[in-house]
Amino acid sequence: MKLIFKIQTVFILIFIFSCAQNNSLTKRKSIPILDDEVWWGGAVVDGRKMPFGRNEFALNQNGNVGTNQSQPLFLSSKGRYFWCDSPLEVNISTNTILVESNEAEIIFGEQGKSLKEAFHEASVNHFPPSGKIPDPLLFTSPQYNTWIELQYNQNEEDILKYAESIVENGFPTGVLMIDDNWQTDYGTWEFSSDRFSNPKGMIDQLHDMGFKVMVWVCPFISADSPVYRKLASQKLLMFADAQKSNPAIVKWWNGQSALIDLSNPEGSRWYKDQLKNLVDNYGVDGFKLDAGDAHFYSGLYGFQDVGPNVHCELHAKIGLDFPLNEYRACWKMAGQPLVQRLRDKQHNWEDLRALIPDMLALGLIGHPYGCPDLIGGGEISSFNDKTILDEELIVRAAQVHTLMPMMQFSVAPWRVLNESNQAICKQMAGLHYNMGSEIIALATESAKTGEPIVRHMEYEFPGNGYQDIKDQFMLGEDIMVAPVVEKGVRSRMIIFPEGKWQGDDGSIVIGPTSEEITVPLERLPWYRLVK
Repeated sequence: MKLIFKIQTVFILIFIFSCAQNNSLTKRKSIPILDDEVWWGGAVVDGRKMPFGRNEFALNQNGNVGTNQSQPLFLSSKGRYFWCDSPLEVNISTNTILVESNEAEIIFGEQGKSLKEAFHEASVNHFPPSGKIPDPLLFTSPQYNTWIELQYNQNEEDILKYAESIVENGFPTGVLMIDDNWQTDYGTWEFSSDRFSNPKGMIDQLHDMGFKVMVWVCPFISADSPVYRKLASQKLLMFADAQKSNPAIVKWWNGQSALIDLSNPEGSRWYKDQLKNLVDNYGVDGFKLDAGDAHFYSGLYGFQDVGPNVHCELHAKIGLDFPLNEYRACWKMAGQPLVQRLRDKQHNWEDLRALIPDMLALGLIGHPYGCPDLIGGGEISSFNDKTILDEELIVRAAQVHTLMPMMQFSVAPWRVLNESNQAICKQMAGLHYNMGSEIIALATESAKTGEPIVRHMEYEFPGNGYQDIKDQFMLGEDIMVAPVVEKGVRSRMIIFPEGKWQGDDGSIVIGPTSEEITVPLERLPWYRLVK
């Protein structure tokens, strides 16, 4: 009997060891890079470095530090992809991709021979589209954010003046975003009585002027506040210790605060209730849901035993209850009706050149509803020194935005630009508005297919050597856009794929060919494929 028991024990141990070995094998893969094969994916902030496969590259998605939007997905120009339900550690050399995960199986797929075919296969299997889009006004009209103009002095009088100046200067009305510091405190989501005498009346006025109104919010809770003490007593905050006895205080760009625990259903419900209160009592239409970055949750403990990236994902899920939403940081959630804005850009030409490749990367990881930050830059320190203001940069930035899914102003063109440059920005806002029906049609189609709205040239025209084009993009399958992203440049080379292309200037170009065109400051070159 003892012998039988020992034999059974040995077999059980062998089985457990075998399972562990097999499990470890599924969490580590070495993928040889094929001849002429390149890859995209991982993190949006690396869009400017893509495609991968010719040089060494490394990414560790655990903690998602500084990576804007991230997805455990990589796609190949040869129709291959790999995916994981958990964060990846990826090391790419010139001939091999080594990919590892500490938590879940790495899934390798191969479909067809192109980037588009790889994307479709990955989307269908791992992040199918929801069938829904964010609020249509986000696409059909320019957006306006009060951040650069008002900074931390968000107040009723100046917000109304900003809105009135949009109308007075002939720009189309759209979504108006009231940025940080409208609130009483972080976590106390009521309009500050010091700066807002009649917030509901203000929002009613904005509605009457033709705007929908979003307000900035975040998951942080000011520690020296009644809300903090209430949430701490209910254990609805993230904790610094495994025993969950001490609420964590996290350092972020506005100081040190506690974090609401969204892994706790009661914490998530509390946060949503605060937002719904703003909708019901003040008429707020939606929310700019800032922060929520995975690295803020590193080393903390919540109601559920989940990693930092999952907390970031839970923050993104809050936006599903509000069609008018915007995120700057997100883990997974591809195919969902969430607006993803690129991380804050500096007021310089290097960051302007990053807009197109980063937006291309955003679409390729499954987020079609993208906004390329604020026109002219969203990093406030860039605007503190008025001597560095570059009017040409603001004009060219507006042109990059114009035929993207969304365009968002913050610095007021009528305040900082001369009359002719202001007129160009107004013209670009009008073009976006006039193209609104086409853009919303693409968004609606994307909700069914999952396809990017802003598409890489390689995505639409595979196998033609277009992998490295970073200053042209396709809006859908028919419109090719080629902005100028270099200071002082008044001509540029455009690569035309096969077909008949009709330009914004009425010209006709027959591809495939390359052609140098004249691009004065007032021109945004774009071409429609004539079928």
